Order: sequence, then structure tokens, then C-alpha cells
Amino acid sequence: MDPGSPLTVAGNQFEVSAPSLYLDGIPHDRFAAMRAAPGLTWHPYEAGGFWAVTRHRDVRAVSRNPELFSSEIGHTNLWDLEADALEARRSLIDTDPPDHTRLRRIVSGHFTPRNVTRFAAATRALAAELLDGFVAAGGGDWVTAVAAPLPIRVIMLMLGIPEDDAEYLVELSDYLVEGTGDRPTLAPDAFGNTTPLRLLPFGSPASHALFIYGEELGERRRTEPAEDLVSELVRAVDGGRLSPAEYRNFFQLLVFAGNETTRTALVHGALALAEQPEELRRLHRHPELAAGATEEVLRWATPVLHMRRTARCDTALAGTEVAAGDKVVMWYASANRDPETFADPFRFDVARSPNEHFSFGGGGHHFCLGASLARMEIMVLVEEILKRGIGLRRIGEPQRIASNFVHGVASVAMEPVEMEP
Repeated sequence: MDPGSPLTVAGNQFEVSAPSLYLDGIPHDRFAAMRAAPGLTWHPYEAGGFWAVTRHRDVRAVSRNPELFSSEIGHTNLWDLEADALEARRSLIDTDPPDHTRLRRIVSGHFTPRNVTRFAAATRALAAELLDGFVAAGGGDWVTAVAAPLPIRVIMLMLGIPEDDAEYLVELSDYLVEGTGDRPTLAPDAFGNTTPLRLLPFGSPASHALFIYGEELGERRRTEPAEDLVSELVRAVDGGRLSPAEYRNFFQLLVFAGNETTRTALVHGALALAEQPEELRRLHRHPELAAGATEEVLRWATPVLHMRRTARCDTALAGTEVAAGDKVVMWYASANRDPETFADPFRFDVARSPNEHFSFGGGGHHFCLGASLARMEIMVLVEEILKRGIGLRRIGEPQRIASNFVHGVASVAMEPVEMEP
């Protein structure tokens, strides 16, 4: 395809960057067409374009070769940023070793499987409370009743954030997702922001609000330290291992990633179980499949749809010549439905094995820091659903978010039903 050719959503079967496309769900037909085409697909975008990487094996190759494909050179957004914006917005996911190694080591101990188990009992109690409330109410918006409050309250517990602030942080996270779409609702000066939006993560004044919140909490932790993540970050700043700007971006990333991505998985997992009740009945009969169901929820949901890398030097991938400086975008949403890797990929199968999904990235040093936490939260909720012997029925259309980055659902009405044997 000519990189300079006109691009329209209707006329180009390879167009996948328009946020409006995702109001009807992931455009799987378009990704299938790209997987079937030889080599990589050139995707015009803004004044230039990017190489779309859509096959499972090719996403793996990019993820595991940071020597060739950098997260730091142009960051992980589709669009290009000026040098000052790159510096201002840089976070853990926008770095390469050795900076990435330095940043990750500061908090990695908090996200090991062993440490995550410390929060399993609290997560289970919260999941039980939310499900019981959902059942007692006869259903409602699954997002606000269950999927949103569970992960935000767990990550807040880890960070040391007061429970009363949960709704505010969910609100800010919602605005950050808006920043990845074409329908922002916030004025540039919302939350008292005076920083140019191009310098803020997600291009949203909600990032400014999270920065202020994180700085105020950090100051409290300086005088009242605790065994939580914010205290760890503050100690790193005071010890010279983390700059104040790195602290702000780290805090914002932990709140967003610890909330939004797991919430998205919990929404799409519930929708899959509601729309394919035979799989939920299978789980009720075989509760030992809960761990496998957790992996399938993650594959099915693909909470983060893509990540960008930038070629460090001239190279080749899938038989396509890639020039130094070219943007290379890994579409996890496509890789997780690649029939060369997943048998019957459009079937939700709670016993799928193996299940080498890329919902935590394609491997390498950018493998999702919170993978163990997300797995624990999803599995606990599945187990609590099974313990109550309930099923789910969708009673309204999902209100999807116009975003090509997060597979978001703003709301969906559901109700509990008695599970048939």
C-alpha cells in the first residue's frame, strides 16, 4: 500500500486507528485481513504512518527485541511527540534499559505472586461484598456495581490511598481513557490545569489532577510512612533513585494500569459468560477450571489493544523492510485472535490450553508489572460467582468507549440469574 494514499474508514479494510471503529467492538474483520496479507501492513496515520504488526509470532518478535525496537525513542503512543513532551510524559512503559530496569526494580517486589497473595483475602471480601450487593439489587450496571470498584479499591490498598477516594480516581481514569479517543469532554483547564495538554499523559487535564493528588499523598507519606507503594516511591525520591517527575508519572501509571485494565477484563469476562452461558455452566460443574477461565478472560478481553515501538536501525520483520525511525505498532487485539496460534480463536473456551495470550504484552522486559495482581483479582471474582451459583444475563447493549487503545466499556446492564444444571 502506498504510504501516502488517502485513508478513509469505509474505503480501507486495513484502517484500525479510528477510535469510532471501536464503538462497535474490536474490528476483527479488519485485523483478519491484515493477518492474511503478506508481510506487515503499512497504515497511514497523521503526516506519516506505522507498520501494523498483527500476527502472534510477529508481535512476539517485536516485544522480545528491545535492541531493535525501542519503547523510549518515540514512546508507545501512535502519534509523535515533541522532545519536551517526550521528556515530560515519560513513564515506566516509555523507557528502555537501563532506565527501565532502574524504575521497575523500585516497585517490582510489591507485584510478585508471593506479595500479591497478601491482598487475596481483602480482594475476596470485597468481591463478595460487591456481588452480594449486585444480587440483592437484582442487577444493574455491571461496571459501576462490580467491575470498576473491585480493582481500584485493591490498587488503592496497595498504594496506601484512602478508600473514600475511590470514586474520584475512577472518574479521573475514565477521563484518561477519553484522552485516547476522539470525544474528550474536559476543558483544557479542568481541575485547575495550566499545563499544555501536549505535555500531559493521555493529553488530558485529568493527568494533572492525578499528579496533584499523588504529590499531596506523597507529602503525607514523608511524615507518616507506611508499608505501601507510595511510601516506597517517596523513599526512592528521597534516596535519589527517582526524580519528582518520575514519581508523578509512576503514580499516574500505577493508578491507571491498576484500575482500568483489570476493570476492562472483568467487564468483557462477564459479557462472555453471559453470552455463552454453557461455559459458565461448565465452570460450575468444574470449578477447578477457574485458573484457565482467568487466562481466557484475559485473552478474550485484550484490555490494551496496542503498543508502539520505534525501529532503532534498519531491519526486517515478516519479510518486510523496516527503516530506522519507523513506527512499529503491535496489535494485541489481533494477535489474541490469530488462528495460527489459537484453535477456534473466536470461541470463548474456559479450558483453553495452551493459552499464550498477549494481554500482558508479548513478553520481554515490558511484560506487565501487574500481571499477577490482575490474575488474582479476576480469578477471585470468578470463584465468588461460582460459590454463589449464579449466572449472568445481559439486559442492555454495552456502551462502548471510542478508543483505539483501551477496549473499554462505560456501562452495561446485567442481572443475576439462577444457574441451570
